[in-house]
Amino acid sequence: MHYLTGHWSFDPFLVIVIAAAACYQAGLARMRRADPEAARPWRRRTPLLYAGFAVVLMAVESPVNYWADEYFFVHMVQHLLLMFAAPTLIVAAAPWQPLAAALPGRAATLAGPLRGVAGWLLRPWVSVAAFNVVMLAWHVPALFDLSIRDAAVRVWLAHTTYLGAGLLFWLQFIGSPPVRRRMPLTSQALALIATNIIMWLLAMAMGILTTVSWYSVYNHVPGVTLPAFADQQIGAGILWICGDFWAIPTLIFVVRRLINEDGGIGSAVDHILGRGSRRYEWANRN
Repeated sequence: MHYLTGHWSFDPFLVIVIAAAACYQAGLARMRRADPEAARPWRRRTPLLYAGFAVVLMAVESPVNYWADEYFFVHMVQHLLLMFAAPTLIVAAAPWQPLAAALPGRAATLAGPLRGVAGWLLRPWVSVAAFNVVMLAWHVPALFDLSIRDAAVRVWLAHTTYLGAGLLFWLQFIGSPPVRRRMPLTSQALALIATNIIMWLLAMAMGILTTVSWYSVYNHVPGVTLPAFADQQIGAGILWICGDFWAIPTLIFVVRRLINEDGGIGSAVDHILGRGSRRYEWANRN
């Protein structure tokens, strides 16, 4: 029980989450006063947002954060919470319009530049590339060890980029109005397949294709705790298996939509393999 009740920590993400929740509620209240019926869909999505916030706090405030510094497999659980679980819930909640409604009038002067930056980040190839680069980069031994040893790097770089890249990635697959999904269905399928292959290769490299621990921060005294290499193998298995909990169902959903639109499995496979009309490109350029 001590493992669950002890080692809770303060992380600046708590302040960010509280501020975001307050802004969301203020914006939603403003929308309800202006048009109660128009605000109803966002009210129904609110539980998803708070579930996403709860997952974020579980990852960075709870003992998960403490034990992630001690064991690689716990770090991998934290990784999945921040890149998969929390972003999918937040994106499904679609909090963007209430958050925008909470901004004061003078903030409108910043809206144009911010929309430009957001539009570039939401380009399909940028979002998918960012997700995979973040996932791979933070498992480079030098960067990984730095993120464990330096709290500022861990909080402001590692955790932030995990969550940010996750949000950008899942916005390509999950409806989150008023954000428009710009990636065609064929490209969504290809992006999911490619990302899953990259996850598998990373997991294989850490768990099967090596015989040593990659990360010096986990080189515990032999016989006292879980051996570092065994710890790494467990973490690799978690990435391999648990990552599929999000990727495979999403891929099935995308392929089913593609089959329904194209009228058959053969046409859907042709489009995924790049045969047929040129309108199925990697990213919509509109």
